[in-house]
Amino acid sequence: MAAYNGKYAEELIANAKKIATPGKGILAADESTGTIGKRLSAINVENVESNRRALRELLFTAPGAMQYLSGVILFEETLYQKTADGKPFVDLMNENDVLPGIKVDKGTVDIAGTNGETTTQGHDGLGARCAEYYKAGARFAKWRAVLKIGANEPSELAIQLNAQGLARYAIICQENGLVPIVEPEILTDGSHSIEKCAEVTERVLAATYKALSEQKVLLEGSLLKPNMVSPGTEGPKVDEKTIAALTVRALQRTVPAAVPGIMFLSGGQSEEQATVNLNAMNQLDTKKPWTLSFSYGRALQKSTLAAWAGKEENLKAAQEVFTGRARANSEATLGKYAGGAASGAATESLHVKGYVY
Repeated sequence: MAAYNGKYAEELIANAKKIATPGKGILAADESTGTIGKRLSAINVENVESNRRALRELLFTAPGAMQYLSGVILFEETLYQKTADGKPFVDLMNENDVLPGIKVDKGTVDIAGTNGETTTQGHDGLGARCAEYYKAGARFAKWRAVLKIGANEPSELAIQLNAQGLARYAIICQENGLVPIVEPEILTDGSHSIEKCAEVTERVLAATYKALSEQKVLLEGSLLKPNMVSPGTEGPKVDEKTIAALTVRALQRTVPAAVPGIMFLSGGQSEEQATVNLNAMNQLDTKKPWTLSFSYGRALQKSTLAAWAGKEENLKAAQEVFTGRARANSEATLGKYAGGAASGAATESLHVKGYVY
């Protein structure tokens, strides 16, 4: 089937390939004002613009960290912010050969007639917003769809609505020069087995790629941000090799080789868990036509926030923690992480039931 071949096609392919560079990944720093407020509150820091900017500047200026990143997802406020010295964050990223990205969805809404299942809103005016974000320097975008596993969930209705919503978002992004990151997240809430998660993940990804094909999305100019295949937080535990094997198998069965990169979400895993699981996938001796990398938010920031605590005197130490975690995940994308980046906070579960970004 023909795919998008408009004026941005070559640029989209080049940027998607760049983001999927082995050894690099994405920092998800696109928390909404409310969500980052919860993070700041946990370290007794007030949720005001200056503190939000200070946290992002801490991350973006951490010595040595940017070499491990190919992209940073920003919230709209952050796309237009500057460092304390007056340099736009977008310019700072470009100087470090890191592509700026932007969260474009408007959150989830319940699907009437379902048991609390959701779809994602934000299509109205999306084309105009994408055009403005492109002018401001953004080169890729993110849209999060959320599904859950239950006795009768996800329903076929929820799967189809979210797949079609992701596909509509993706083609609108491409028509306006932004590489779409397609994110169909299956929450880890529940007591289901890893086999159940594998089955649901395959159903969701198959529906998603069918919708993307029907919408004529240019797969070479797109990226996938899926959950890892894992048991529910209250389900039977498994080791990283099992998570790696079932995750890669689900991807082999559903994700076309034309997609350059699969950038995993951390989904409430501890920082160390997210790194170890990614490393295990990249050590697998099997067919992997796409780069397997990371697009982590909490799993790159938790220990850094704890080290910083909003205090200027802690800035250098916090930046060293962040660079260490970025390096660890870079090594994991190559299957070369040998451990050693796990401080106390790095081993704590980051799971939040019904997580809202």
